[in-house]
Amino acid sequence: MSEMLLTACKELIDDAKNGCADLVFKDICLEILARAKQVLEDAQFRELSYYAAEKMKEKSSVRIAELPI
Repeated sequence: MSEMLLTACKELIDDAKNGCADLVFKDICLEILARAKQVLEDAQFRELSYYAAEKMKEKSSVRIAELPI
């Protein structure tokens, strides 16, 4: 069961990475990690934390549109 939760958390992080700007992504990652801490085993939480940190180092593919002035 906890392995399924870890996989689901990683998928949430991946989805957020693909659909959010960097600043929003980091905020979402912190929220996911805060909730995951309550349900994952310590080793799994460390794995998820490392996974999230690696994803945060990557540049976002989402660009923020500039509004014409």
